[in-house]
Amino acid sequence: MHGALVKVLLHRRTERGMSLEPYASRCVRRGEVHELVTTDHRETAPGTRIDRVGFLGFVELSCAGVLDRGDDVWIGGVHVGTVLGFDACHFPNHYNILIDAGRLLTGEDLKLGPELSVSFTQAG
Repeated sequence: MHGALVKVLLHRRTERGMSLEPYASRCVRRGEVHELVTTDHRETAPGTRIDRVGFLGFVELSCAGVLDRGDDVWIGGVHVGTVLGFDACHFPNHYNILIDAGRLLTGEDLKLGPELSVSFTQAG
């Protein structure tokens, strides 16, 4: 799975109130835009509240596929973390793809820019 950043985000929150979907995977379509959100949360039980988040930006996907919990996330060739799960508070507009990065990273922290490549690779 791969795509490109179309919008970089610079903020973080400590009381966001996202909720993990009960699904360990999500099918995505070519051309969809989804939000990339980092967290230091590790719990993956359905409905887990995710408050501490850092916003990286939005990715437009270049191909259809399946994103799985545990997939590695790379931006501009740099490993950012692994997919923790999905929050659907904005769906069907977009998913929040929650990334276990071990800390709250923002687009500014990683010096991200539009058009940087984003890829999701199967863990293993």
